[in-house]
Amino acid sequence: MKVKKLEIQNFRNISGISLEFDDEINVICGENAQGKTNIIEALWLFSGAKSFRNTKDSEFIKFGEKKSKIYIEYEMLGVKNTAQIVFDDKKTAFLNDKKLSNTSSLAGKYNAVVFSPTDLTLVTDGPDKRRRFLDTAIGQLYPNYIEILRSYSRALMQRNKIIKDYRYDKTVSIMLDVFETEIADMGNKIINYRKKYISVLNNYVSKIYNGISCGKENIEIFYLSKNDILNNEILKTAREIDMFTSTTSVGPHRDDISFKINGISVRNFGSQGQKRSVALSLKLAGAEVIKEISGEYPICLLDDVMSELDEGRQNYILNHIRNWQSFITCCDTSNVKNLREGKVIKIKGGEVV
Repeated sequence: MKVKKLEIQNFRNISGISLEFDDEINVICGENAQGKTNIIEALWLFSGAKSFRNTKDSEFIKFGEKKSKIYIEYEMLGVKNTAQIVFDDKKTAFLNDKKLSNTSSLAGKYNAVVFSPTDLTLVTDGPDKRRRFLDTAIGQLYPNYIEILRSYSRALMQRNKIIKDYRYDKTVSIMLDVFETEIADMGNKIINYRKKYISVLNNYVSKIYNGISCGKENIEIFYLSKNDILNNEILKTAREIDMFTSTTSVGPHRDDISFKINGISVRNFGSQGQKRSVALSLKLAGAEVIKEISGEYPICLLDDVMSELDEGRQNYILNHIRNWQSFITCCDTSNVKNLREGKVIKIKGGEVV
């Protein structure tokens, strides 16, 4: 997959730019807060996923403006496409000039992986971050998974609203039955998707991490769930505890993944270098899974991550993504000094210089 052109209007600090890209390496260079990450974020949003910076839609619109627009021309599986996202009082997406029901409809029609400094804490942060990693990756491959997540979240929210009343009024159990049936149904689908994805991911993570560690260490990923199969009886049993907290204590929204190197927990006993290598391996392996299923590598977005890695890991990334189209932001081009080919784009104050 290749992005040929990107146009941005009133997006964050960028008033208006038009960029054409190299088919392989694109280095976006500039000081902090000049607009480098905004370009990466614009490219990422066409994946149908949410901002990797947890940005609200209203924050995409440049201060003082009422409307923002991002537009791309790209090729996927040899087919030329255009896509556009408009932000005003709502968010509207278009694919080949056809209006879509929502931006998540772009999932599967444009593939990307993004790696930012916060991803280096994927191993050490809480389980919600690892769940988000799984859900974002799976959602790109299987758009219907996004709808399953939404249905699950809606049912979960309704149960949480009602469960506190169960303490005083057991007649609400009728309503709880309805939402717990949907939670169990959607929850099992989520668990199955996640396990299937991890099974495929393990093959690539193992090879990539083995390369980073020069063959000295082996890694495995495990899905951690209280219940392999979620059902109404489990949810009913949990009511006695949940009514005191107004939360749902079982289900895939509580699950996690763990990483073991040579059988030892990375989160508890791994070195800082091992944890960063695991995070790096996960992202690169995710791209390999997309390649296996879609037939093409996604675009690779590396936002200000090179300066966070030692030279060995920098070189591994540059060698590994040699045949993909990639976009690398940095303050200093010395961070990619081993790069011999590609295009360098300099950004200052939201403009190309």
